[in-house]
Amino acid sequence: MVSTALTVTQLTREIKHLLEENLGQVFLQGEISNLARPGSGHLYFNIKDDNAQIAGVMFRSVAQRVRFTLENGLEVLLHGRITVYEPRGSYQLIVDKVEPLGAGALQLAFEQMKARLAGEGLFDSAHKKPLPFLPRGIGIVTSPTGAAIRDILNVLGRRFPSIPVLLNPVSVQGDAAAKEIAAAIGHFQKMEDIDLLIIGRGGGSVEDLWAFNEEVVARAIFHSRIPIISAVGHETDFTIADFVADLRAPTPSAAAELAVPLLSDLTARIETARGRLITVLHQLFQIYSDRLHQYQKRMRSPQWGIQRHMQRLDELSDRLCNIIRNRLQWAGNRQAHIHQQLVYHSPLNRIEKAQNRILDLERQLMFQTGLILERKRNRLQKLSHILNAASPLSIMERGYAIVKDPENRPLTSIKSVTVNSRFSVQVSDGQIQGRVEKVTPSRRDSKRKSEP
Repeated sequence: MVSTALTVTQLTREIKHLLEENLGQVFLQGEISNLARPGSGHLYFNIKDDNAQIAGVMFRSVAQRVRFTLENGLEVLLHGRITVYEPRGSYQLIVDKVEPLGAGALQLAFEQMKARLAGEGLFDSAHKKPLPFLPRGIGIVTSPTGAAIRDILNVLGRRFPSIPVLLNPVSVQGDAAAKEIAAAIGHFQKMEDIDLLIIGRGGGSVEDLWAFNEEVVARAIFHSRIPIISAVGHETDFTIADFVADLRAPTPSAAAELAVPLLSDLTARIETARGRLITVLHQLFQIYSDRLHQYQKRMRSPQWGIQRHMQRLDELSDRLCNIIRNRLQWAGNRQAHIHQQLVYHSPLNRIEKAQNRILDLERQLMFQTGLILERKRNRLQKLSHILNAASPLSIMERGYAIVKDPENRPLTSIKSVTVNSRFSVQVSDGQIQGRVEKVTPSRRDSKRKSEP
């Protein structure tokens, strides 16, 4: 029995110490699997072979220096140190260098970048812009001290010395070169008089030319509104910039030859075209001159035709005057006849008679209306006297009254009232309210009841 037990942490640290002391830095060959890229920028993966696997970690500072992209299934050679991740008690390789097996790292990075940008369409011919036949100005993106700029300027000066050339000096190798090249391309986009760009450098190793394989340069070329000729390295060198550019030149000198035509050739072509044009003009002049002479011979004097047409014009003028005169005379006679008819059939007499008839009818209407109103007025007065004589109000003025029950109905019999029931007496100047104290039938009614 062990007198003192170890904690898990103590045991894990002992294992970690043993691994780090005994193995330390190792080279490891295997296949990448279970690759994970969290937002921190670190890379987590497994390295495996046919029988075993081990966890691997590549921290962001190391991953940023790797030129190619790690992918699942990629065979690689790794260098790092073995350690133990204490929270899980698992051992892992902290990677500080990685190289692909087979192709070199730069070649693999080149192929990966080429495949990805081709998939995005950056190499499609549909996006290629045509070069101007004779540029107004040429921009050059290269090193100011390299052989490329001297070759380009020599060729341009020899072929067409009057075209303006503007150099934007950049580094063409090193870590900062790609960003400088992309910035220079963007700077030229603001210049209206520059309508062609040449980017490139002289020959070198793959590492020397790598700035022209960077994605930032490829996208700057793709988004350029100005056509770009790529001239990087020698004829056998190919870069990503060559595939994206509107035209690839095998060398910087060849780029200058493709950029401008040869001035002497243009001059000769212009002189040849000028001579041909003069010859054609002379031939045309002679042809049309001959035709003019032929037409002159065939044409008669226009004075003959003018005289004939003048005579015909006089005849037509006389006929037109006679026609107008006859039409005017006929129109005058027609107007006089219509005026006589209008006077004969004028409605003014009828209107005057109708107006007099209307006045007579108005007077008769007023007279008959007065008679009718007078008769109606006399009849109304007679009916008013009769109505007043029969009115209950007139009778009440002679001392009579009307007795009514509470519902304002006339009382015509003692049967309609009872003792203590209310009644009202309507006299000529108002009403009298009362209550029944006694009901006494008349003698006539009593006799009727006593008769058998």
